[in-house]
Amino acid sequence: MKLNLDSIEIRPISKNDNEELAKVIRDTLKEFGANRPGTVYFDPTTDNLFELFQKPKSFYQVAVYNGQITGGGGIFPSDGLPEDTCELVKMYLLPEFRGIGLGSRLIQDCLNMASTLNFKNVYLETMPELKNALKSYEKFGFNYLNGPLGNTGHFGCGLWMLKEL
Repeated sequence: MKLNLDSIEIRPISKNDNEELAKVIRDTLKEFGANRPGTVYFDPTTDNLFELFQKPKSFYQVAVYNGQITGGGGIFPSDGLPEDTCELVKMYLLPEFRGIGLGSRLIQDCLNMASTLNFKNVYLETMPELKNALKSYEKFGFNYLNGPLGNTGHFGCGLWMLKEL
């Protein structure tokens, strides 16, 4: 059966999603050899994303297929960022759900929510290993920065990008 976007439910994160979503994130980082200190792989908040995203002006959505979490993504007002800037965070998809437009849908939903919440810029931190993600971010108009913004604590991410809304 060929997957398509119509067969995937996208909904807000719930408390029951924490364990399964943390596994998706860590498995994806391991797949790309990016499971190292200074990344969300070792970030304790990865195990408690529902609680993390209760912070005002944050938003997280999960993609679900046949009851299985297949990925997700969100925005977060990370520490040290300018007040008008949020961070695109925790954008991960299982391998079989890539290449069907799901990542683009999640990113667009996040950008729309950032605009709704009156952010003027969306920032992200990533790694060179995530080549397909980099291409997606570029298509959405994210531009590379020379260094990090804010204080995310993710020193393992060597690429930083910003998009003006």
